[in-house]
Amino acid sequence: MRCYFHLFSDQEEILDEVGVEVPDLNHAKVEALKAISELQIEIGGEAEDWSGWRLEIVCPQGTLLHSIPLKSTLH
Repeated sequence: MRCYFHLFSDQEEILDEVGVEVPDLNHAKVEALKAISELQIEIGGEAEDWSGWRLEIVCPQGTLLHSIPLKSTLH
């Protein structure tokens, strides 16, 4: 199954145009957490700027499968 990892805040959205192929939702969650970890490395000490942001895992039809608040994972 293909999943897309979109980033949302109250004011902005960053849409994943490529997505990732995974066998199931559990694997998508693992890949999402890896992507969040990569963001943490990229932004370093600026994690506070991600307060209010969330990563949403969606299917190709746009259905929300899972949502992860970035504030709870970036520390």
